[in-house]
Amino acid sequence: MVRLLSDDEISDRLTRRPDWQRIDSDGTPAITATFEFSDFADALDFVNQVGHEAEGLNHHPDIDIRWNRVRLVQSTHSAGGITALDFAVVDRIAAATGLGG
Repeated sequence: MVRLLSDDEISDRLTRRPDWQRIDSDGTPAITATFEFSDFADALDFVNQVGHEAEGLNHHPDIDIRWNRVRLVQSTHSAGGITALDFAVVDRIAAATGLGG
């Protein structure tokens, strides 16, 4: 089983990712970021990039897409919280899209 990160580890990692914040998502600790785009097509392009990067790690965020806004919620459901793998996904998304670093 993957190890949950401590509160200090999460806080430290979030200081390097200003677009992301810690939340409680349906009773599970998670990290989230919301991105705004010029239109729906750009938002969809971003979601497709996120999906590609997440597939590469076989670890996927919850995605909520609205007209020009995308909200990502990342946690390791099987571990019941936030793990290093969640931050690996965030890093891959940031590297691929230039957003969310």
